[in-house]
Amino acid sequence: MAQTRMLKFVTVPRSMPEKRTADERTEDFGEIYQAYAAEKAAEQAGRCSQCGVPYCQTHCPLHNNIPDWLRLTAEGRLQEAYELSQATNTFPEICGRICPQDRLCEGNCVIEQSGHGTVTIGSVEKYLTDTAWTEGWVRPIAPLAERGESVGIIGAGPGGLAAAEQLRKRGVQVTVYDRYDRGGGLMTYGIPGFKLEKDIVLRRIAQLEAAGVTFVMNCTVGEDISFARIRETHDAVLIATGVYKSRDLGGPGAGLGGIVRAIDYLTASNRVGFGDEVPEYDSGELNAAGKRVVVIGGGDTAMDCVRTAIRQGATSVKCLYRRDRANMPGSQRETQNAEEEGVEFVWLAAPRGFTGQGSVSGVRVAKMRLGSPDASGRRSPEEIPGADYTEDAELVVKALGFEPEDLPKLWGTAGLETTRWGTIKADFRTHQTSLEGVFAVGDIVRGASLVVWAIRDGREAAESILTHFTAAAARVAAQ
Repeated sequence: MAQTRMLKFVTVPRSMPEKRTADERTEDFGEIYQAYAAEKAAEQAGRCSQCGVPYCQTHCPLHNNIPDWLRLTAEGRLQEAYELSQATNTFPEICGRICPQDRLCEGNCVIEQSGHGTVTIGSVEKYLTDTAWTEGWVRPIAPLAERGESVGIIGAGPGGLAAAEQLRKRGVQVTVYDRYDRGGGLMTYGIPGFKLEKDIVLRRIAQLEAAGVTFVMNCTVGEDISFARIRETHDAVLIATGVYKSRDLGGPGAGLGGIVRAIDYLTASNRVGFGDEVPEYDSGELNAAGKRVVVIGGGDTAMDCVRTAIRQGATSVKCLYRRDRANMPGSQRETQNAEEEGVEFVWLAAPRGFTGQGSVSGVRVAKMRLGSPDASGRRSPEEIPGADYTEDAELVVKALGFEPEDLPKLWGTAGLETTRWGTIKADFRTHQTSLEGVFAVGDIVRGASLVVWAIRDGREAAESILTHFTAAAARVAAQ
């Protein structure tokens, strides 16, 4: 076996993959980070301290065995490293690109806490899986035996796809229903290509199709097919719709033209990237070219919007956030990337209304200060009296987060219980809802969250569905 080459964090500095220059990368929607070379990946993996209590693994929602696949990478045993990484993660190449590692594994790395700079876990994970695809190590899904049970999955996002993969591996017949024309959910239409190039998502969907998963696209449950019909067709149902209802923003002038939702803006941009005809983009309604753009919000969706506007050729791009930089929910890494690309952040600024005649011409902004902490632990913003001013804008993008749609009402489904926030009520261990044989995962249960949490939920729900089938078979046998 190759000699172990670890514990180099004292002598080897942290090094991320090189980024394309800001001038170069803002000319297209390609990913901004270059790939590691094999030697660089091994070097950076070798910085891992192999600590006795791996906080990186503990703080990963999937509890990936990070120290061991870092060690294998450092030793050049890349296929083994990949196989270990994918054993707990359905889409490691996607998580390596879009997980907020600075808040999860890397942010809790022991050597980061000691001041040596975190191990670049996400970049090594991306390198491993990209290498695996290139080398042919990503094997087709091939169940050992087919089963007669059928599962209907509503939603082709990360939670639904993760469950589909796990169920198909066990031979279950799987049909995925989705409202869009392509699978992937927000990974396809919500996240820009500079963070996640779309062929990365589509090849996983192609792998599932090749394995026998049936995709029913352009299918809106409650319109094109009833929820009751899906329940009648399948032995179990998994709800993995995500949350798509945008939080709104009122105030004077809120109905002016040129004030758009983040999901509409990002979807239009991604569709253009696919080569689709997008009239709203061509007309300028969802196109930032030549405009002064203001994005309202401080999360990762807001970062996606401001960086998209830069690439579309906006005259200026400003991001308004009501708290300061230290209290923003978005990734600090993404904020830094946005600043490098020319985005201006206006901290402690909240919109009070909009100006314009027919179309927006400005955002009326109230200056804020931070008061006492709220329930989340962050200091609450308070308005400074008499400090209002106007930010000029021809396009305003509302990136204020997402809320769940009223699924019981939309689907005409009595008995599907929801929480006071409108999310589906499901057991946190089994993901079973109030309806027999109906499970739910991801954002429709958690509220707007991370792709990695949806993957975890989908994998867990698949196991619960298999247990449900076993119990049902036992009841039939006992009769």
